Amino acid sequence: MQGAASPVVCHTHGDGRWFPADRMALRDMVEGFLDQADVPAEHGRIVAAVAPHAGFIYSGGVAGHTFRALRDNAGAGLGPDTVIVLGFTHREHFPGVALLDGDAIQSPLGPAGLDRAAAQFLVEQDPCIYKDSAPHVAEHSAENEIPFLQVALPGIPLVVALMGDHDARVVAPFVNALQSLAKERRLLIVASSDMLHNPDYDTVLRTDRATLSLLEAMDLDALRHTWAPSHQPVCGIGPLSIALSFARTEGVQRGSVLCYRNSGDDHPGSRGDWVVGYSSITYSVRDA
Repeated sequence: MQGAASPVVCHTHGDGRWFPADRMALRDMVEGFLDQADVPAEHGRIVAAVAPHAGFIYSGGVAGHTFRALRDNAGAGLGPDTVIVLGFTHREHFPGVALLDGDAIQSPLGPAGLDRAAAQFLVEQDPCIYKDSAPHVAEHSAENEIPFLQVALPGIPLVVALMGDHDARVVAPFVNALQSLAKERRLLIVASSDMLHNPDYDTVLRTDRATLSLLEAMDLDALRHTWAPSHQPVCGIGPLSIALSFARTEGVQRGSVLCYRNSGDDHPGSRGDWVVGYSSITYSVRDA
């Protein structure tokens, strides 16, 4: 009698570059970020959220606000059935959206289950959505959210997706696919994005404040108008476009900025060299 197939387990970048490779050190760090985050009570179910993806020593405190809000929301009985983690490629470019293919993704905290059924459903909705784990191997934008989700929403299955370019034509079919999936289960979209990268601290602060206003107002057209390959007020314009568009379809009217800081705030020595902005934002809707 032939035995059952072994589960396919993918891996995060647990080599200590982005976050501690030691299990206990990582759990203590992430739990500390969540416990230290001061977030207001959400008046409704969070359907989309924004979190940064830099090294945890730089952006983890800001990310902690996003995931504290998600943990509290789940504690109030408003948690998701499936989390869609949306990242993008920093290096390799490819068309469409590549979904991590497997049964689980492994971080130093252990395996986090992947929602195979949800991934298959999305793939069947449009040819621009497909399973391909290869782009995920050298990319951290989605995978850096995994330890936070393991602590904040333990046991909730994930779909881990990477956008291969910033083509706005991919947004509509993916949002349509998410809308169809949302008829069957509660979805939470976690969009991975840092903000402006620039040597000048004042430029980062001024630009990020304007961008936060657009993200809070959910003014995607204006946000995309400010964005160009040579000037990126956000690096994750693709994931943000999908998250905001999906939130709109769910009835969200406005986002809530929970926290903003940049690397120049916490590491003043970076000013004049390289300053990066980080934000925590949630988008909530009242269920009927």
